[in-house]
Amino acid sequence: MDSIDLKHPDLYINRQMSMLEFNARVLEQARATDVPLLERLRFLCIVSTNLDEFFEIRVAGLKQAHELGSTQAGADNRMPQEVLRDISARAHELVAEQYDILNNELIPALAREGIRFIRRDEWNAAQRTWVQRYFEQSLLPVLSPLGLDPAHPFPRILNKSLNFIVELEGKDAFGRNSGMAVVQAPRSLPRLIPVPADAAGGPNEWVFLSSMIHAHVHQLFPGMTVLGCFQFRVTRNSDLYVDEEEVDDLLVAMEGELQSRRYGDAVRLEVAANCPDHMRRFLLDEFELAADDLYPVDGPVNVNRLMAICDGVDRPDLTFPAFTPAVPSEVTHSGSLFKLLRKQDLLLHHPFQSFAPVVDFVRQASRDPAVLAIKQTLYRTGPDSAIVDALVAAARAGKEVTVIIELRARFDEEANIRLANMLQDAGAHVVYGVVGHKTHAKMVLVVRRENGRLRNYVHLGTGNYHSRTARLYTDYGLLTADPVIGEDVHRIFLQLTSLGKVARLEKLLESPFTLFDTLLQNIEREAEHARAGRGGRIILKVNSLVEPRTVQALYAASMAGVEIDLIIRGMCALRPGVAGVSETIRVRSIIGRFLEHTRVFYFANGGDPVLYASSADCMERNFFRRVETAFPIEPPALQQQVLSDLEDYLRDNTQAWLLQPDGSYRRAHPADGEEPFSSQQALLVRLSGHGAPIQDV
Repeated sequence: MDSIDLKHPDLYINRQMSMLEFNARVLEQARATDVPLLERLRFLCIVSTNLDEFFEIRVAGLKQAHELGSTQAGADNRMPQEVLRDISARAHELVAEQYDILNNELIPALAREGIRFIRRDEWNAAQRTWVQRYFEQSLLPVLSPLGLDPAHPFPRILNKSLNFIVELEGKDAFGRNSGMAVVQAPRSLPRLIPVPADAAGGPNEWVFLSSMIHAHVHQLFPGMTVLGCFQFRVTRNSDLYVDEEEVDDLLVAMEGELQSRRYGDAVRLEVAANCPDHMRRFLLDEFELAADDLYPVDGPVNVNRLMAICDGVDRPDLTFPAFTPAVPSEVTHSGSLFKLLRKQDLLLHHPFQSFAPVVDFVRQASRDPAVLAIKQTLYRTGPDSAIVDALVAAARAGKEVTVIIELRARFDEEANIRLANMLQDAGAHVVYGVVGHKTHAKMVLVVRRENGRLRNYVHLGTGNYHSRTARLYTDYGLLTADPVIGEDVHRIFLQLTSLGKVARLEKLLESPFTLFDTLLQNIEREAEHARAGRGGRIILKVNSLVEPRTVQALYAASMAGVEIDLIIRGMCALRPGVAGVSETIRVRSIIGRFLEHTRVFYFANGGDPVLYASSADCMERNFFRRVETAFPIEPPALQQQVLSDLEDYLRDNTQAWLLQPDGSYRRAHPADGEEPFSSQQALLVRLSGHGAPIQDV
């Protein structure tokens, strides 16, 4: 064992390439014919959105590191430029596959169902007349063509906006002949326009905005000849930088930085596949990009806008069957959640079980005259949040309301700034977290006066207080009146709002203080049990596993004989099944109808199980640069509930992808004589009581 170097680069999968492989697995859902058709389109759009963020943040960060001459390599010992080359090769493959699925599978299949995207060469006379009228009335007044010449330099192009590069011949009214122009499509314009009934051949026919502009772009350049018109889109570095040590007001600084995000350094250029080489080179030069950064696409450059079809077409037969999340019977019969929690803890598994009790917990607290204070962390809430409404009502009613809002929640910064202002206007105390650490913990503390004494009630979760994602993401939420947990949460809130030292916690683990070390201690304890002949068992379910020392600890535990199952949705740096190192480790990724988001740490501990749910993934940022919590699941019945859920994931032979030692994934299939088993379907049946057939994906 001592002769094996657990830090050897060959034992680590590159995290960025692992993220691309996650998107490859999601893309397979768009190809799968047993997935409802509109859901296949949705998966395709999700991949597009994921790739946008991947380039905006991860590729941008690597480019920045390379330009600064960074020699810092990851655990796999690969330099930024090496990783960028591999990313370009794999991302080009994924994009080509994405458009192949769109053009050759999804669009024909949608057309067979009467959902048609009518191309320019297919327009009949009525449709051409309608397009002409729509262009002249709704598009022409808001389009601003920009000719390119010394007096009109190349315009600033918004991040991920739809644009057209136009090649022209002839002279304009002033005798200029630059030969080039740019047309920018305002973001206010829809990218897909439904064809009205008097021009449509069916109920669900659509025309792309780009098709309309292509067809009538000549009207923007009277007296000139349009030789070509080609879509393009540029993706920019969207990571925000705020030097928190140098700013007086984080909110004001964030507002200023948000404006610059729209025009960060370019990192990717998407162009229409038929765009000529000389125009591609012209655009690459303008954006200071290399050939590897160019992505020719055979279709709309903004595929994610097709999500409007998924949400706007009323065809329930082409979507996943609807279901109603269950409300546990004890909640239904209790009336008061406070009364229920004095008797027992409540563990909810969303979306199979309803998020409503969490909303009701805050709502009941806001209305209860015995409640003196409500404290809550907010990372993402979504628009029109019932929880935020309850906090506002509580503050206006004179209760002490303290909200920790993470202004730096990526891509939700603007919404969180509005939220902070609204809560402050209502009289709530708003804090923006801790300098240098994002507040990612999910906590609500309700302080209630009962019989002359104060009692704490708590909600702790693995996911955000966002009602919409609670229908789409799997997450655990614990509601409890456990006095020790309540005191721990109280101490964390004091730590976040004041300037005191780290308080000792009895049951909760907290990043950046105790979570990482305790996780490693639990892994090592399983290794000790195994070495002593008592066996060892670990199940970790997280979104990402890339922190090197955690990987090394798991390798060491495997070498000691511990049986380890890892359920990792996205990035995984660990290589399972390596002889002499990770032979007892199995890694699977579940890709299905719901986004797997629960984080669970289970240790058999020689028959005295230790089980935590957490807001944290196994990443450096979560362990060392964020405020996170891991909370114990202690009642035996609740532990068994979580273990049953984990066993479902480990039994899955339809939605599971198995990580191979070389970093590739192989889809699980039922063995001969084995029944197909979908973990998410099983959870729907078991937890929501939804017994109707659910489409496997």
